[in-house]
Amino acid sequence: MAKGKRYGLRTTVAIMVSAVVILVLLVLYIIFRNQIIPQTRHALEDKAITIARTIALMPMISEGLKAGNNKEIQAYTSKITRRNDIMFVVVIDMNSIRYSHADPSFVGYPFAGGGQELALAGHESISEGAGPLGTSLRGFVPVYDGRGHQLGAVIAGLSLDRVERLVRLNEWTIIAILLSGAFLGAGGAFILADRIKKMIFGMEPVDISKLLQERSAMLESIREGIIAVDQEARTTIINAEAQRLLKESGITGSLINRMIADFWPELQLERILASGEGNQDQELELGGISLLISSLPVRVNGEIVGAIITFRDKTELAVLAERLSGISVYADALRAGAHEFMNKLHVIMGMTHMGLYDDLQQYILGTVGNYQKEIGSITKQIKDPVMAGFILGKLSRARETGIELLLTEDSYLPESSDPHVIHELITITGNLLDNALDSLEVSCEHGKKKRIELAFHYKDNHLTCEVSDNGPGIPVALQEQIFVQGFSTKGEHRGIGLYLFSKSVDKLQGQLHVTAADNVGTTFIVHVPYGGKDEYSE
Repeated sequence: MAKGKRYGLRTTVAIMVSAVVILVLLVLYIIFRNQIIPQTRHALEDKAITIARTIALMPMISEGLKAGNNKEIQAYTSKITRRNDIMFVVVIDMNSIRYSHADPSFVGYPFAGGGQELALAGHESISEGAGPLGTSLRGFVPVYDGRGHQLGAVIAGLSLDRVERLVRLNEWTIIAILLSGAFLGAGGAFILADRIKKMIFGMEPVDISKLLQERSAMLESIREGIIAVDQEARTTIINAEAQRLLKESGITGSLINRMIADFWPELQLERILASGEGNQDQELELGGISLLISSLPVRVNGEIVGAIITFRDKTELAVLAERLSGISVYADALRAGAHEFMNKLHVIMGMTHMGLYDDLQQYILGTVGNYQKEIGSITKQIKDPVMAGFILGKLSRARETGIELLLTEDSYLPESSDPHVIHELITITGNLLDNALDSLEVSCEHGKKKRIELAFHYKDNHLTCEVSDNGPGIPVALQEQIFVQGFSTKGEHRGIGLYLFSKSVDKLQGQLHVTAADNVGTTFIVHVPYGGKDEYSE
């Protein structure tokens, strides 16, 4: 089945509004046709009766009928006829003899139009009739003397053709007014439709419906909580993830059309709406849940009309970051191991080509022995498998760059009872080792052996991590700035590692100490609470 023609919003609105206007005007026309036009005829009938009634009350009319004097009556009625623009005024006696007429030659003759019976019987009446002057609308009024005796009647006549002309004139006036209203209504409809089209950015209803469905699907599929507010900080949109996080924090019930300050005043959206300056990655606590929040104003044509708040559980972000950090560590370890393995393969290939099989055997035995010794030593001292794998990767990278990385013989790290702690500890250790490796790679004195020592000391649920190197050290003037995000002496887009290191120490409620001076190396010491799975201590 073929689809019907689809009209645009502008055309649809214009047609619908015009149709409503035309329908209203048709109803008005029917009302006017049935009420105002009959009222025009009634007004003319009243005019005829009023003129006849006025003439019937004149003394000269009753005296003239008594005396049989028609001259004065004829002169007076002729004057009345001209001044009131009527067809005729006829005065008759009780025998229907005319005492006046528009044509004087009819005076003295019986009234021929008929319909005077009610008037001669003492009753006023209105009727249509044909006479010598044509068809007319006539008003009949009886005439009495001072004693109440009826002497005759007065007939005032209006041309029926003129009555019909006035009725048609009123009808066309009504039609003209209604047509003007129709044209004005249609013009207003097109202007309104164009205005609505501009207000919705030229989009059609189908496009708006599709956009709304897409927006709803997008809002509900996003893993971040989203809240939109208007310029009065009243909530207008809350997606499913936002409702979930708010519910977990203890905020329940319908939140739409509520002032956001009533249930989340810490956002301070009133300030953002007033200043137009948003907040990025702000950390706030809500009902015991740590959230990472961004609040940005919404502008339309340069004016602030509301704000958008996006937020996510910081714990989820931390887990994701830890996974990425772990992947990065494993990738580094594999890369360093592969590089080291390729170097050993090159040695084996060369010794094979030269036929040095006995030396090759001793080399392989020594390599395997050193590798097993290294792995055995680390796994014996570092009980946490994640940390052990991490340190092995760092050892491979250090050898690759010609730097000696040593794990002290008295080091011991039990497996953590809290996986979150070991991930933070990897961040701490990794950033310290990376910082030491970078420092030794670029600035150690020529010919000086590059050396880094790593130590873990565990006792009574307390862990001390120490990283020291024999690099150029850190000037005393810079030691307070090295933990500031973005500060670095190594160029732009650096200064992140030690900042993350300090944040991890704070998360574990630990303490850190830095011992450094120009050209004497650097030592970082970190003390953190650490719950191990066994009770071994030094």
